[in-house]
Amino acid sequence: MNSIPCPLNPNFMKNPKIKICGITNAEDAVKAVKLGADLLGFNFYSKSPRYISPPEAEKIIRKLPAYVDTVGLFVNADADEIRKTARDLMLNWVQLHGDESPGFCLSLDNLPAQVIKAIRVKDGRDIEYAKNFSTDALLLDAYHPELYGGTGQRFDWNTLPELTGHTFGRTFLAGGINPDNVVEAMSHGFYGIDICSGIEDSPGRKNHKKMEQLFKKIRSVTV
Repeated sequence: MNSIPCPLNPNFMKNPKIKICGITNAEDAVKAVKLGADLLGFNFYSKSPRYISPPEAEKIIRKLPAYVDTVGLFVNADADEIRKTARDLMLNWVQLHGDESPGFCLSLDNLPAQVIKAIRVKDGRDIEYAKNFSTDALLLDAYHPELYGGTGQRFDWNTLPELTGHTFGRTFLAGGINPDNVVEAMSHGFYGIDICSGIEDSPGRKNHKKMEQLFKKIRSVTV
């Protein structure tokens, strides 16, 4: 799982991948796909308010077109559980959003799915720590002492210039992204943008009007 080296800068990706996370129902999934989502995320962390069981997620996944990538989110899960779920649901990606070590991530090298390691960012030291991972992709999210993602908070994006000159591969930006700031998020030139709570009425329930506004803003600056 070696990342493809590339500098992250505002000109790197004019058409970033758009990942809509926290999908819990078919209506939200179908709407997101129609609007242009590239990836849909399903949260398999049982303590999350956006939790969905693998069997329920599979019912939704069966309704999706093949060109949409599916992502399973896990937090400090057992490796066998991750492998089984990824295989049973034929996931395209596995997102590790807990305290998984670089060694644990490497142990999943034989997965049929690609691996995203989420890094919860407090400051530049966390971004520096991200260089220890050689997963297929990284995701930079806001740090919270008790919650693993979906907080609606954003970290200080002023720390992002510290990435310049480093050899990160595909990296997603997450944390507090919504229709009002998605263009700013995109301006940092990441491979992908991850949106969850910023387009919700409540955890796991998307606001379709906000989703429409989000994609309208995205289309206004993409080519």
